[in-house]
Amino acid sequence: MTDVGFSCLTAQEAASSRDQIVDLYRRSYVERIARGDKFGRPEEFLRRFDSYVTNPSFGVIVAAVDDLWVGQSWGWPLGATSRWWNGLQSNEGADFTHEDGHRTFALSEIMVAHDHTGHGIAHALHDRLLDDRREQRATLLVNPANTTARSAYLRWGWTKIGTLQPSWPGAAVLDAMIRPLNLTPD
Repeated sequence: MTDVGFSCLTAQEAASSRDQIVDLYRRSYVERIARGDKFGRPEEFLRRFDSYVTNPSFGVIVAAVDDLWVGQSWGWPLGATSRWWNGLQSNEGADFTHEDGHRTFALSEIMVAHDHTGHGIAHALHDRLLDDRREQRATLLVNPANTTARSAYLRWGWTKIGTLQPSWPGAAVLDAMIRPLNLTPD
């Protein structure tokens, strides 16, 4: 991995770094944006981001090389009124989706600038975001067509538990994955 520095941002710091966040998004999702994917449009991304940073538990890990952001990862604990599991298609029991703000951490995003992929930055962001979590488990949603990300998550200890289509306009049906926290994958 190149000489990468990592830092942690609070929800407030992330909100005030909106320009850097969207710049990194544009450098990370070049192909998706070029395809004209409605869900992938920068303005749609920012709409979602702006709703996330209203949560005071929202946390961000940023990777930088020479002060240029090259990666970021973020998430938050799921509260009792979370809609994260709405639409979940799974064989898990009804209690599986019960949240209390301490049970499940939602890993919402890992992105790395296109020209910095393949250097272990995504894995480092993943680990730094999850390492000190106090929740029992973490969850994420991944597009099954994104075989690179899906394969990485499986290597990093994640298990598919069903499918889910988020309520965001243009959202695809995604694989819902779960991972116990404080786990060191093989």
